[in-house]
Amino acid sequence: MGEKSIVFFDIDGTLLDHDKKLPVTAREAVFALKELGHEVAIATGRAPFMFADLRKELGIDTFVSYNGQYVVLRGEEIYKKPLDQRALLALTELAVTKDHPVVYMDHEDMKANVSQHDYITESMDSLKIEQVVTHDPLYYQNRDIYQSLLFLKSGEEKLYENQFSEFDFVRWHPLSIDVIPAGGSKAIGIEKITSALNIGEQHQYAFGDGLNDIEMLTQIKNSVAMGNAHPDAKAAASFVTRSVDEDGIVEGLKQVGLLS
Repeated sequence: MGEKSIVFFDIDGTLLDHDKKLPVTAREAVFALKELGHEVAIATGRAPFMFADLRKELGIDTFVSYNGQYVVLRGEEIYKKPLDQRALLALTELAVTKDHPVVYMDHEDMKANVSQHDYITESMDSLKIEQVVTHDPLYYQNRDIYQSLLFLKSGEEKLYENQFSEFDFVRWHPLSIDVIPAGGSKAIGIEKITSALNIGEQHQYAFGDGLNDIEMLTQIKNSVAMGNAHPDAKAAASFVTRSVDEDGIVEGLKQVGLLS
């Protein structure tokens, strides 16, 4: 075998299908890569606690989470970029006046500033995760918060975009947006890992499907978009494979020559 490569996989719509299930062929492909001596990592917008079971199932301990804000290499935290605390407080104060609930997320848990809200229930249910949002309005104090969720209808985020240049706002549900540090991306987190491992660009691979994968798919030369990917993600990638539920991971790995 030639020099060792590293393969980064997005989770939702890439490793996991639309029912949030891991196809058997995708699981087998990950273990085949590891048997060949390649490094396998995850690059996701999810919080670390939202894919702990998947990491355990696949034996993966290197990951980029929160779209690049919290990065772990072989179980060790190597990079973090939390939200600006003063700006987060000001955003919370504005959100309270508008009845827009806020959820604070660190690397271990997530807490809401309200005890219950229909917008939180509806959007979080769509993720099909076991974790439940509990109530702690002061959770942002004295800890690093890597991402916040703001719950509001489409268009209402303009108010916040105009006031908080410290943050980027990314809609992920009709009733919710991610609040992340401005200028963050999976690509930045990936660079931290590849430089630490000293793996050259010709040995870097990435699979993704969403708008938050575009920087990653653009930066990494051997990039693969899923067949179910957003058209902009497909345009950014070097290769396009089949969809997640048509053995897209295996086919993509064969396309780039990592599996035969």
